[in-house]
Amino acid sequence: MSHLGELVNEQTNTLITDKGVEMTTASVPSGAILQRDKQTYAIVPRLPGGLLNLEILQNLALVVEKYQIPLVKITSGQRVALIGMPADQLDDIWHDLGLEAGKATELCLHYVQTCPGTEVCTFGVQDSLAFGLELEEYFSGRDFPAKVKIGVSGCPFSCSESLVRDIGITGKKKGWTVTFGGSSTRNPRAGDVLAENITSQEVKHLLSRCLDYYAKHAKKKERTSRFIDRIGLENFKKVIL
Repeated sequence: MSHLGELVNEQTNTLITDKGVEMTTASVPSGAILQRDKQTYAIVPRLPGGLLNLEILQNLALVVEKYQIPLVKITSGQRVALIGMPADQLDDIWHDLGLEAGKATELCLHYVQTCPGTEVCTFGVQDSLAFGLELEEYFSGRDFPAKVKIGVSGCPFSCSESLVRDIGITGKKKGWTVTFGGSSTRNPRAGDVLAENITSQEVKHLLSRCLDYYAKHAKKKERTSRFIDRIGLENFKKVIL
């Protein structure tokens, strides 16, 4: 029983609410998240790097007004959640937004969180914004045993919460520091350092090895933090370094 008073029967793919209402989870519209009232949905458009331009802002404002969306919320993953819409509005809302759906429940890369880095920030020592966008494009579309979140920070202040992301990348004057296995869940865990002072290309190669091994050996829905706890950091390093 979850904190929302729901029970999911994984064998029949059925959800039973605290009011005894039975619902097939497969019937939830694609790209939507059923809310606790069991009648309305939330959607989270994909916004790489958390970047917004004039067109996106105008379309968001148009959609919120046109469909009288009751709640709009900036998420911890630097995205915008539109909340409280009935199912019969969702297709029209997506059409008017002109954006693709962000990942919210799927077992894959959910997002790459970035800070402005050297683009505008006084403290930035590496271009975290550009590198974060590059990494999201590079790893999007891959399936993993559980959701994966990446944080890319342009300096050791770590404004993108790199140490508590599955993969953390932190900029320093001599290059990037890479951590793996961080978590900000109810069992928080700081990611373990795998490499320091490496180039962007070296980061991509290292992450490819890490995620390939994780995808092959982790249990279903086992996040990177629990995976490292189970197999041991030194065993992981022997394989990927």
